[in-house]
Amino acid sequence: MNQAIQKTGYQPGYYGKKRQAAAEWADHYIKKFNHEEAEKKQVDKKPVILPSVCFSRQIGVGALEIADFLSGMIGYRVIDREILEHMAKDAKQALKMIESYDERYVGRAAELFSMLISEKTFIKSDYGRQLVKTVTALACSEPTIFVGRGTHLILPRDTILSVWFICSLEYRVNRLACMLNIDKSEAERQLKVFDVEQRDFFKAVYQKKETTPDEFDLVINMDHVNGAFKAASIVACAFNQKFGKK
Repeated sequence: MNQAIQKTGYQPGYYGKKRQAAAEWADHYIKKFNHEEAEKKQVDKKPVILPSVCFSRQIGVGALEIADFLSGMIGYRVIDREILEHMAKDAKQALKMIESYDERYVGRAAELFSMLISEKTFIKSDYGRQLVKTVTALACSEPTIFVGRGTHLILPRDTILSVWFICSLEYRVNRLACMLNIDKSEAERQLKVFDVEQRDFFKAVYQKKETTPDEFDLVINMDHVNGAFKAASIVACAFNQKFGKK
């Protein structure tokens, strides 16, 4: 990534809240998952993909902040793009999660992964297949809000509430400039770099040139919603309507 961007310390999804490092998060949840599964192996059941929330967004719109508010409303954990990227690229940690999952559903987990990958014919890379397995294992292990990395394209549509957050370039520029205390021209320059990287990711992993509204249950324009809390409230209402109160 551009060195000038690195100096600002900004990463997509950042909004000032101190977050646990991806490696620490993954290690904690794998240990937690292993402990729980050791106590309740259920080899006679088919794996169930729990209802999840999948956020897709334009970089800088504030989706992670919205996810944190939503987490407090519906009691779901938040998994951001950094964690997904770490899990998909760290083969050892991802394998630990998947193997633990396999122990609970002997043979069935592999069937589920194979089914999802075969259904998603656009998933052609090894990284993409690893991402499918990681996201599916996470979605089956605990109720989750996923932010970024196109998880709405991985999980079955009837198991997710998919939300796309959009806004004007002006909204994103103002938010980033204020957050990082940089001028607007620099904020706009950084956003253009991130937009290119995001498009390249979706093209490489999902063979998609652009995002379209028909992929989502809900599209929220943050230019017309007064803040992250109110946006989260809208999503919580839609989630309750689709899946019932938790």
